[in-house]
Amino acid sequence: MTDPADAITIRPYDPAADDANALWALKRRFELGLGSGTGSDEKEATYAAKLTDDYRDRWLAWVRQCVEEDADCVVVAEPTAGTDGSAESTPPFVGYAFVLPESLAFVWDAAVLNEIYVRPAQRGTGVADDLFESVLACARSQALPLDRIVLDVDRENPRARAFYDRYGFEHWGEMVAREL
Repeated sequence: MTDPADAITIRPYDPAADDANALWALKRRFELGLGSGTGSDEKEATYAAKLTDDYRDRWLAWVRQCVEEDADCVVVAEPTAGTDGSAESTPPFVGYAFVLPESLAFVWDAAVLNEIYVRPAQRGTGVADDLFESVLACARSQALPLDRIVLDVDRENPRARAFYDRYGFEHWGEMVAREL
């Protein structure tokens, strides 16, 4: 049997190619997933409400700026063939990871894993591990004040917490928030 992760190529996101729509589709799923299943209906509504066309355009422009600074800071997991052997039966991307570029390292004095997302159907197949290896390679290439990578994870997301635990992440402070 073929390992599902073997049918995936991890490559840098290319804003000049036709990658933007596929990346946005995953970002949208990521955001909606943060809102549903990890909190109240109010949290879900808050995340869904921000996903406007203006937000999409601004987010994609910011991603472009980050990629212009560091071409490897956003990577995508691209299927090499569909389950039936054709590329048409699969989505353009099944996951992505986004490490903030080095110029933003002073936010936490470390590399920052901004986002990592894998479509539910590909979870548990090794795609997240492959994406995370790219994350680590990008982070290791940065000149950082502290030799570490940080991220925030919702305490109500046990799957994500288990993934990060497996990679040796430890509690290092706690982010709190309030409305402006």
